[in-house]
Amino acid sequence: MKKLIDLSNTEAKVHFMKGSSYFNADLPAYISFDPTLSDVADVLAGGDYQQFKKSQPASLPDVNYSLIANKDGKFSWRPFELMHPAIYVSLVNAVCAEANWALVQQRFATFAGGVVDCCSSPVVSSDQQTDVATQIASWWQNVEQKSLTYSLEFSHLLHTDVTDCYGSLYTHSIAWALHGLKESKNSKGSKGKKAPLLGDTIDEHIRAGRYGQTNGISQGSVLMDLVAEIVLGYVDGLINEELSSHNNVRILRYRDDYRIFARSDESAEYALKVVSDKLRTVGMRLGVAKTFTTRNVVEGSIKPDKLAGIDLQDLGESNAKTVQKQLLRLHAFGQRFPNSGALRRLVAQFHEKITGLKAAPEDLEVLVAIATDIGFVSPATFPAIAGILSGLISLAPNGKRTELWNRVRSKMARVPYNGYLEIWLQRVTQPKAVGIKFDSNETICQIVNGHAHQLWNSSWISSAALKSTVNSKSIVVAEVDEIDPVIQSSEIALFKENAEHY
Repeated sequence: MKKLIDLSNTEAKVHFMKGSSYFNADLPAYISFDPTLSDVADVLAGGDYQQFKKSQPASLPDVNYSLIANKDGKFSWRPFELMHPAIYVSLVNAVCAEANWALVQQRFATFAGGVVDCCSSPVVSSDQQTDVATQIASWWQNVEQKSLTYSLEFSHLLHTDVTDCYGSLYTHSIAWALHGLKESKNSKGSKGKKAPLLGDTIDEHIRAGRYGQTNGISQGSVLMDLVAEIVLGYVDGLINEELSSHNNVRILRYRDDYRIFARSDESAEYALKVVSDKLRTVGMRLGVAKTFTTRNVVEGSIKPDKLAGIDLQDLGESNAKTVQKQLLRLHAFGQRFPNSGALRRLVAQFHEKITGLKAAPEDLEVLVAIATDIGFVSPATFPAIAGILSGLISLAPNGKRTELWNRVRSKMARVPYNGYLEIWLQRVTQPKAVGIKFDSNETICQIVNGHAHQLWNSSWISSAALKSTVNSKSIVVAEVDEIDPVIQSSEIALFKENAEHY
């Protein structure tokens, strides 16, 4: 694997311009952002969106598009945010300018070393793996393995993470992270006298799509992951300065997750206070509910769901010989560890099992009910659950399929804030072989159905040529009606590769 920051500026630009980098979560195969990004890039021709504006986008709502993904089947959600393509491509052009990219690389080099070891610098695939799968492999190699080796040196492990990391990040701190606090403040005082700092340019682009807000950055793209790492790397430096004389403490950070290794409760708690104080300087705070400590570093280094998932590796086939019993064991695991990485891995494995069935089981309706409830409780599993349901229901008699899908959809409709889930429900219910016309309030689903909706507010754009490229219809690259009603492994390969590393 190769770190993103080690790419040349031209290689980095190619990487950022991939549709899977613009939005790095799973989507059905007939939805792609590649055409839109390519068309916008042709019009901008390496330039800035500013030359094409007739008003300030920061003064308008809905410039970016929010796609809500439910996290727990209830009232917790994750807000994905699709940046306006013109602003996104413009920001890629700025960041990947030769001198600017060299600055970013230089700053990342200064973050290395010290008490805090960052294990989440974005990586790219050097083989046939997807970039997301490569990132997860990086987690396993750098965090879990190193945590286990630290058990030789340390007796205490304290886990904590940031609450709403992307949503709370203070955008002005991006310039502090890239240029230092003093240079950033001086630059504000000489506004208009010289070219803006890269950090201020990034800040301005982010706020342009978010109604001018200085709190929060968009979530869901590799580019914003990099921006978050820049700011968190800056915080790492502040922590290192404070703890430089404390040789009895080490910290592993993966994105907004911190593992503090120490030799006493006092040292661990002092380090926690330092981490909390330094995060507050960039608008972030730690999640008290997820902070815990252990005196067994080996046991604490592996997530509980992963340890439990190892016990359930074969879904209990030795004792649970029927598909229903195996699915019930998977359901019970989901009740204990909803939306966990281990659950996603086990669901992905079960999808492979279902695709091998050749005839409808006698308890088909029961299997559909159990699988649906797993997705209801753990919406993060739904791409694979949709694959399981599509395989099961395809085995039902023709007259029964529509009834089963309608019942599935009726239950899943009770999940609030479920725009992302609706996209996958459309994928499995609308193909001709199923025959259900899928109506949804989710704008992407309506665009797939041929309605002339726009995802992004482009009223601020003066150029007709640029405005025409930001056409939401271009994200639909195939007809959902014509797609195979059964989700194959290749369609959710990203989900499976992601899950396999848990």
